[in-house]
Amino acid sequence: MHPSGTYNPAEIRSAIHGSIMAILGYAVLLLGVVFFLFLGHWKRKQNSPITNWPVVGMVPGLIRNASQVYECTNRVLKHYGGTVEVKGPWFAGMDFIVTSDPMNIHYILSKNFPNYGKGPEIQEILEPLGDGILNSDSDWWTYQRKRMHSVVKNSKFELFLEKIVRQKISNCLIPVLEHLSKQESEVDLQEVFKRFTFDNSCLMVLGFDPISLSVDFPKFTYVKAFDDMEAAVIYRHILPKWCWKFQRRLQLGQEKKLKNAWELFDGFLYKCISSKREELSRCRTQLEEAADFNLLTEYMMHEDKEGRMGGTDKFLRDTAFNLMAAGSDTVGSALTWFLWLVATHPSVETKILDEMRKNVMVKDDQKGACFGIKELDNLVYLHAALCEAFRLYPVIPFHPKTAVKADTLPSGHRVGANGTIVIFLYAMGRMEELWVKIAWSTSQRDGYQSKEEISYLCHLTNSLRLVGVPGVVWVRPWLSFR
Repeated sequence: MHPSGTYNPAEIRSAIHGSIMAILGYAVLLLGVVFFLFLGHWKRKQNSPITNWPVVGMVPGLIRNASQVYECTNRVLKHYGGTVEVKGPWFAGMDFIVTSDPMNIHYILSKNFPNYGKGPEIQEILEPLGDGILNSDSDWWTYQRKRMHSVVKNSKFELFLEKIVRQKISNCLIPVLEHLSKQESEVDLQEVFKRFTFDNSCLMVLGFDPISLSVDFPKFTYVKAFDDMEAAVIYRHILPKWCWKFQRRLQLGQEKKLKNAWELFDGFLYKCISSKREELSRCRTQLEEAADFNLLTEYMMHEDKEGRMGGTDKFLRDTAFNLMAAGSDTVGSALTWFLWLVATHPSVETKILDEMRKNVMVKDDQKGACFGIKELDNLVYLHAALCEAFRLYPVIPFHPKTAVKADTLPSGHRVGANGTIVIFLYAMGRMEELWVKIAWSTSQRDGYQSKEEISYLCHLTNSLRLVGVPGVVWVRPWLSFR
């Protein structure tokens, strides 16, 4: 600064130059540190099937493997010993845990079950399910479960279920498949089974037969609406929360389809509810004595005596939709995977057919007849094949849970309050260290010895409360689709 109080231009230029050089020096130093962090991180993780990058987390790997997400997740879990912390972008709150560890799953679904529920975020994703049993927690879930059990225990339930399934197979499924065979037409088998199970679900839940499975494959608006609602829920699972919420606010893309489908299908359900209420008010005694059965009427005839939501149209709507969602695509998907596995493994197909010839007598003029439950009791190998298909392709491949309070899993992984855990049953069915160990320990026995053993093992695979007994599985040398 000049004695007169003015700034010397040369000094100003020098100060600015020094500041710029200092900033550049810090920037170069920072870039160098970041570079070495990336390099070190890459060297440490080069053998990992997915890399946790600074700032962006594992997002690049997830996007790259989106088309094969199940197999990719299976490889990652195998690499990390059955449990992995999936890291999202920094400060985005998108971190979650994926596990296929039997001890972790037993802990979550049994030992510490009260601490793990759907949580508000998952319930919002499953919004179309309303307050139904598939989207409930704690006391409300327990109440619905007890009420569902009381309805299912009705002696008419199993009889009517067998009746409608047999009728649908004889009158719809077999004629459709025979027609396609004669026409030598290609068909999406999953679409056939989806229509088959949707008709069964409507009959069982609503007492209404849409007859969506026929040779001309009719298109119904409410059937499409049901499919659109399911697709939108899957879409919400994939997209970040902010993205689908933005689409919902502006009514764009899948969220617009969901809104329209939701309104249309709700109109269909409420119309069925209103019709059943009118029918019940006119002839309650006749309905109680009738041989036919449907869950909607059964719920109405046992109105809630505790003053809760049990008798409202909203409760009936949520219950009906949840039951239909649980019984449609899940069964259709399971049947499709089972037949695909059998078709690609001729030796298994041969053994199934041999067992049927020995245990189920069919006359030449009854080849299109449908067997009942009792006729199928002795088909042990068929039952085992179904169990194996469920193991390889579970109808619910993943099951998200939210921790109410912070907790530590048996594997040592820490779960924060409101943290998300995804139970990955698809990977659990492919854990060689679990299945091979049991196959070896039971290798001295020649196959299944009793129907009770089959039922227990099937329960282990197909139920979400399946684990906790290490080494209880059914892989045998005489039956394997792998």
